[in-house]
Amino acid sequence: MTIHKPQQRADVAEIITQASADGTALAIVGAGSKLGLGRHAPCADQLDMSGFAGGLDYQPSELVLSAGAGTPLAQIEALLAENRQMLAFEPPDWSGLLGAGGSGTLGGVIATNIAGPRRVKSGAPRDHFLGFHGVNGRGDMFKAGGRVVKNVTGYDLAKIQAGAFGTLAVLTDITLKVVPAPETSVTLVLRGEDEQAAFASMTRALNSPHEVSGAAFLPAAAAARAGGFGGDATSVTLLRLEGHGPSVAFRAGALASMLAGGDVLPEAASLALWREIACVQPLLQRTDSLVWKLNPQPSRAASVLAEVQARLPVTSCFMDWGGGLLWIELDPAVPDAGAGVMREALARAGGHAMLVRASEALRAQVPVFAPLEAGLARLTARIKAAYDPADVLNCGRMYPPVVS
Repeated sequence: MTIHKPQQRADVAEIITQASADGTALAIVGAGSKLGLGRHAPCADQLDMSGFAGGLDYQPSELVLSAGAGTPLAQIEALLAENRQMLAFEPPDWSGLLGAGGSGTLGGVIATNIAGPRRVKSGAPRDHFLGFHGVNGRGDMFKAGGRVVKNVTGYDLAKIQAGAFGTLAVLTDITLKVVPAPETSVTLVLRGEDEQAAFASMTRALNSPHEVSGAAFLPAAAAARAGGFGGDATSVTLLRLEGHGPSVAFRAGALASMLAGGDVLPEAASLALWREIACVQPLLQRTDSLVWKLNPQPSRAASVLAEVQARLPVTSCFMDWGGGLLWIELDPAVPDAGAGVMREALARAGGHAMLVRASEALRAQVPVFAPLEAGLARLTARIKAAYDPADVLNCGRMYPPVVS
């Protein structure tokens, strides 16, 4: 394998142009923390984007940040924290979940469009992605969007890159909206609810005027592994409240009164707990298991979970996003990684599923992402052909290559 390490956008264009002419597939890599995410589809060469770290253009008063795609996410978050600001979508660190070392990069989190628990209130990276510079699969350099939120020139081009797993273009520079960080954060804890009762509590809380920024349910086994509960064998429903201190205190009291109970987890414990929820792995039983990320209709989350538990050997699970996200861990020996059961359950309930952790062999055989309906598959293929006609960018990372 040849590893290319470009330092300038023109270098990226030259490498891709040559790869397109030769038909050489390129694996696009930043820090490598997400190499285990998506289909396993080895590429002949690697495009190492670590040379595009830095280049920060950050004006706190404007709530906008631009940086090279290879910039470590930890560096960006530290800079924002110095100015009491943050990335609203709470990017999770999945290095433990995926068994990868090092910190992720800005380009990686945009390419995968992954968000943490705050997505239930603030959306995903796509919703804060203002613009970029990049190079498509033809070797053409182009830009979309800009640093002004109201400037929507090419804005949809930015939207389509988020979650494309680098299959449409190589992003070299990225611009994002940022937001003020909350003054304080606490969590209201309701103990002993089952899945249905927890969903009802989370729904009432999220539909209330109390501005809940996180809503999760940990069954007893997951709660026992969480750092904030000291092995307490009781399920917990978690509702996060953030903002100015007096407002948070008032809202926590009002929410507890509305839900007829609950105790408040203070700020330090609350912050640690939601980091564990975002990182996922601390709440799972094993490190060698299969892990699925299910996004059902929230109202059907409990029934989907019950069906999966009845048909598969679930070793652990928990619920986030008010029921819009289910994390399910399976024994690694499950046939077809449990894909058949997962797809059937979601076909009835509505939603989609992604196989997040599995062996390379399984990720090459089992559809990692939900198979596309015929019309959407044709549209996806046309977009791919427009951006990367030779199919050299992260070839097969999302769906099997189209054989002509």
